[in-house]
Amino acid sequence: MSVYVGNLSYEVTEASINSVFAEYGSVKRVQLPTDRETGRVRGFAFVEMSSDAEELAAIDALDGAEWMGRDLKVNKARPREERGSFGGNRSNGGFRNRY
Repeated sequence: MSVYVGNLSYEVTEASINSVFAEYGSVKRVQLPTDRETGRVRGFAFVEMSSDAEELAAIDALDGAEWMGRDLKVNKARPREERGSFGGNRSNGGFRNRY
């Protein structure tokens, strides 16, 4: 499992997130999604730590904490929802019945 970190500053880096979470245990991986078009950080990250106990310690300490001028939102990450590649109604091939 991993930890979701939201409301991040757009100036944040993987290294800075790693250093903050390293205070609570061993960080295995940091994912910092960026916008496809601009390359700018999207304001959230996922942090994977070595154990659930380390993740819980980080969540307890950092949720609501002020960092880089923002109040962090830190909680257990939920599994990614399955989404189709196109919007619209899937039950009839994506086209609306006109009659």
